[in-house]
Amino acid sequence: MKSKLINADPKTYTLVFQTGDEVVQGLLQFAKANCLAGSQLTAIGAFEELTVGFFNPEKKSYNKLLIREQVEVLSLLGDIAVKDGEPQLHVHVVVGKKDATAHGGHLLNGVVRPTLEVVLVESPKHLYRTPDAETGLALINLDE
Repeated sequence: MKSKLINADPKTYTLVFQTGDEVVQGLLQFAKANCLAGSQLTAIGAFEELTVGFFNPEKKSYNKLLIREQVEVLSLLGDIAVKDGEPQLHVHVVVGKKDATAHGGHLLNGVVRPTLEVVLVESPKHLYRTPDAETGLALINLDE
């Protein structure tokens, strides 16, 4: 993955992932290296493999769907907040298959082919996630 700061205020980065790059780990490493929290991101590009998740409130966990074929990223958006002192991603994705069907959900991992272009904007305030007893999810807490 290559990155470049394209604007100083607010800090705005462009990240370009290449074939074989894993996006979730790459974003987390970038967020940690740049002390990012309270950031928003969008992206377009393509994956050769990805796993999406759908939250099951009864089980308090994600049902997972592995997609192993070339797909176009029609929409990818999310945020970065802090949980337990570490950056945490919350990213949703919609991908299109060659037959024009679409699939989407929470992005759990994704392997790029040939590129994924991400624009990431840092907020001047950090956001923090705290555990929600009802769902078991770490949700953004605006009181922190």
